[in-house]
Amino acid sequence: MSQNGFDNGGISGVCKWAQLPDEVEFVLSVLERLAKRYGHRQALMGIEIINEPNTTTSWPMMNVTERYKAVDPELAEGTGPIAFDWLKDFYVTAYHRLRDADKGALPTDKAVVFHDGFDIEQWKDFMRGSDGRLAPEFENVVLDTHQYLMTAEMMGCPQTVEGYDDFVRNTYAPMIAEMSEYFPVIVGEWCLFNSVGCGVDTHGGQSVLNGEEGAQAETLTAEQKRSLYQGVAESQLAAWSKGSGFYYWNYKLLTDTVNTPGWIGWDAWDLGRCIAQDWFPVQK
Repeated sequence: MSQNGFDNGGISGVCKWAQLPDEVEFVLSVLERLAKRYGHRQALMGIEIINEPNTTTSWPMMNVTERYKAVDPELAEGTGPIAFDWLKDFYVTAYHRLRDADKGALPTDKAVVFHDGFDIEQWKDFMRGSDGRLAPEFENVVLDTHQYLMTAEMMGCPQTVEGYDDFVRNTYAPMIAEMSEYFPVIVGEWCLFNSVGCGVDTHGGQSVLNGEEGAQAETLTAEQKRSLYQGVAESQLAAWSKGSGFYYWNYKLLTDTVNTPGWIGWDAWDLGRCIAQDWFPVQK
């Protein structure tokens, strides 16, 4: 029943998972089985509890019921955001189930990762002891945040190279630095994608799949694109370096953005294409 209602969340337009105790318990049991199966693998860094829960903060901005129309409107009835108090309780329960010797048995050298629910400042008092530090019962916990230029646009960032740079340097960078005082922070998703590169306002990353036509022709030259993307790459890499790590989303995009109408600019999601087109700043 989906934790967010997104098109990558299982059932578009439906967000009811947190309302269904049996489904919540099923997720906890899956986490336990993952921990038992993979917990001692050398290559495992950790296990993230759940991806991108759509919370009371993000719900109005994401506009799920309009952006991702439910195929089955009856199934979508009751769809709504996840409250932070509920989410925090769920994360604590999941942590203990993962670590419990008789359940998940995840060793403490493997991280338990939790997503910020699109509001990173909600977590300053999370898992804290009376001294304000991480409580002794919690070990090796990592905070995951997903930060995109398209989200910055939704928050009012001007769709210009200067606007992106200013937002990243003066909003994202200090935010990551501040929250790193509470938890190790990873930017688990980011990319170079932005509306300027698309030549149209994507309204927060909406595509032809959401009814947006997209540009019919390139508005930037190859050199202008290189300058745009290298600039936003440099400022974002500097911001993410304030934390403990970052992951580009994604390595490979299956859509043919060159020959399929409406997809100009979307190759910025593809790390391989970004590198091939020299869109990252030259490493010194």
